[in-house]
Amino acid sequence: MIALFPHCGFLSETSRMLAIARALVQRGEQVVVATHGGPYTRVLDEAGMPYTLLAPAMDDRRCEEYLAGIVTLGKPGARLQPADEVRAGVRSEVEFLRAHAASMVVIGFTLTAYLSARVVGIPLAASHGGSYVPPVFEQGLAPAPSQSPVPRLDWLPAPMQKLMANLGPPRMRGPVAFLNEIAAELGVEPVPSLAALMLGDLTLVTDVPEVLGISDADMSAWRPNGHGAYRVDTRLRYVGPLYARLDLPISARVEAFLGDARSTAYVCLSSSTPAYIRRVVSGVRDAGLRVLVGATIHELRDLENSDVLVEGILPSHRIMPRVAVALIMGGQGSVQTAMAGGTPFVGFPLQPEQELNVALAVRQGMAIAIGPRRADEAKVARAVREIVTQPAYAAAAARTRQHYIDVDGAGRAAEAVIEHLRERARGDVTMATAASS
Repeated sequence: MIALFPHCGFLSETSRMLAIARALVQRGEQVVVATHGGPYTRVLDEAGMPYTLLAPAMDDRRCEEYLAGIVTLGKPGARLQPADEVRAGVRSEVEFLRAHAASMVVIGFTLTAYLSARVVGIPLAASHGGSYVPPVFEQGLAPAPSQSPVPRLDWLPAPMQKLMANLGPPRMRGPVAFLNEIAAELGVEPVPSLAALMLGDLTLVTDVPEVLGISDADMSAWRPNGHGAYRVDTRLRYVGPLYARLDLPISARVEAFLGDARSTAYVCLSSSTPAYIRRVVSGVRDAGLRVLVGATIHELRDLENSDVLVEGILPSHRIMPRVAVALIMGGQGSVQTAMAGGTPFVGFPLQPEQELNVALAVRQGMAIAIGPRRADEAKVARAVREIVTQPAYAAAAARTRQHYIDVDGAGRAAEAVIEHLRERARGDVTMATAASS
């Protein structure tokens, strides 16, 4: 039995786990799904995917706090989760995994599973780190941020910030203290660094070599080699892009809006605030474009007029190919949706992993990055005008799209999970044979 733990405070992590679960079932595997809750449990409901709600349940407000905490992760004294929440989460996860005799757990940012998997003694697979993996740091590929994670360091020269972006994650211990205090109580292996918080025993690297810039051979061959920043069993495997392909209808009014010949922008900033979305929409309108807003969980209906249409959760993979430009945060799901759709975009990366995602598209020539703290209406309008008036952006987006065509990320992720379990079983048999001889 393979257990999947989506964090339903994230649309991307919910849709990823749903896609992997379906791919595993298609390959004859038994799966169970559990989550601590969040606004995107509706995605599982609408897909008809059964799941168990684990304690402690995270309501919409707690998920908002959690997302805000991720942005501050790494700042002195910042804790993503209080100790009691971690203890309770690990306890309920352990009970669930044992009750279902799970052989592996696959997570989407449900970080307490780093401990519960060790308590139960099963491997953990992770995809939430996307491309933010050790070979990136070791080859100096993490970019200088569009804004420093610590505002007072914005003045540092770009080369210095890039150096810090590559040297910092494996050396940062503070961000994982909230887990490791409980790991010590439980007597299980800790998470050694911020970089390790993005990895699993099996790390599903959700990109392709042509975009990330690291060969398949180098990715598969990477090992911790005694580096104290990583758990010793960590393995990396390319699986390709893994973004939401939600099976949702496009309403008649959205179809009519997209059918207009005038240039349209798609604004979908799910990991943001209503005030921020309003500012971005205002900037896009200043650039002269019509706007389709994917409001997801935000209430923004008052923005509507003849040139602005507001909807809830939309099938972005079907919307993006039909617009001139997208305006998104920096999550890999939304970035890859734009890349796979051949849609140039303006990205507003919130934290280092998102900085990398957006930077990969910038390197392809199809995107512009703006630090969220710097994203006033004027900057947004300038970026949108540049993209829609410079044909090079659309041409680069069309070229980038070719890297993702026919790559079944969910299927390859499922196959990687199955193969990892087979290799583990073979290793257990070998060890048992050696012990008995």
